[in-house]
Amino acid sequence: MARIITINILRFIVLVPLQVLILDNINLGGSINPYLYILFVLLLPFETPKWLLLILSFLIGILVDVFAGTPGMHAASTVFLAYLRPVVIANIQTNKEFEPGMQPSISDLGFRWFFFYTLVLVFVHHLCLFTLEVFRFSGIINTIARASYSTIFTLFLVVLSQYLFRRSTSKRK
Repeated sequence: MARIITINILRFIVLVPLQVLILDNINLGGSINPYLYILFVLLLPFETPKWLLLILSFLIGILVDVFAGTPGMHAASTVFLAYLRPVVIANIQTNKEFEPGMQPSISDLGFRWFFFYTLVLVFVHHLCLFTLEVFRFSGIINTIARASYSTIFTLFLVVLSQYLFRRSTSKRK
């Protein structure tokens, strides 16, 4: 348990500066923005209580807001992601049963499950974030397109990070 807490604290400490110092400066074609900081929420263990999940999501979102100069947009989007996370987990079927200590990751649940789990939550986050940024429905097609492009890029970075920092299942047992 202490190992999982330490890993998540380190993940939090690494992802916030990575997001605000490097990834916030990437803007490809004016519509592709990677938001890797949500990986923190995506990889929290299944046993994380919902109240703690919401608080941690708010904390990481508000920190990104403070450094990015966005008034609560990341906090709101990340809390919305955390609110929907249990629903998405319950509705994506897996061949494995959730065991204590499991995390929503490629190494624990396989690529297919992780891909769909991440795809849905990242798209919901990005759509919420970009809708709050524009704050009107007149350009909804452009907002959906921007959310889609950014989702693809963020999804690529999330999956890449899973393979770069993959833990072997033999160490877990």
